[in-house]
Amino acid sequence: MSSTLRIHWAITPAIAPQPLINCNRCGGVKAYRCSGKFRVNANGKRIDVWLIYRCVDCDNSWNFGILERCNRRDIEPALLQALERNDVGLARRHAFDIVALRSKVGRVEEFADVAVCKAVLGGTRESAAVLELQLGLEMPTSLRLDRLLASELGISRSRLQVLEERRLLVVDPDGAKALRKPARAGMTVRVDLAGEPDHEAIIRAAGW
Repeated sequence: MSSTLRIHWAITPAIAPQPLINCNRCGGVKAYRCSGKFRVNANGKRIDVWLIYRCVDCDNSWNFGILERCNRRDIEPALLQALERNDVGLARRHAFDIVALRSKVGRVEEFADVAVCKAVLGGTRESAAVLELQLGLEMPTSLRLDRLLASELGISRSRLQVLEERRLLVVDPDGAKALRKPARAGMTVRVDLAGEPDHEAIIRAAGW
């Protein structure tokens, strides 16, 4: 039987980034939360689309531009329908577009909260000497890899560092530097559990 237990982690960010905007009602810079609603404005053949944000304190609105003065003919009908019906997935995708948000407002607050769905790909717990985690991300996250592993495996970040120094923990790609960087889609984390007294607890936490 295989000595490697392979588990896929599907990682989903829980909280969308919040732009920090000068609120004219509150009289200062406030975080704005995505409402999940689009505003579609048609002026003849031209269409403008915004994603509506609300101040977390006073509910004042701010519009995040998605499309500007676009000819209706240049917009896919399915896309236009999704915008008009406030498609949840489409709104979420734009809400997590940190690059576009920063280009509009500059300052954006990010959150590291994630949900992790775990699925065994191969191997058995009884014979597992090596744990292999394959990371899949719905969208980019600011959560550091060491914080993700520590939280989900139930071990400390300092222990992760020791395992890495002993070459018992290997991350592909990026190697040693990866632990201090945000988790990314396509990363593979291999942990040699042979001889670790709590290897069964780690395997259970990993998703077996």
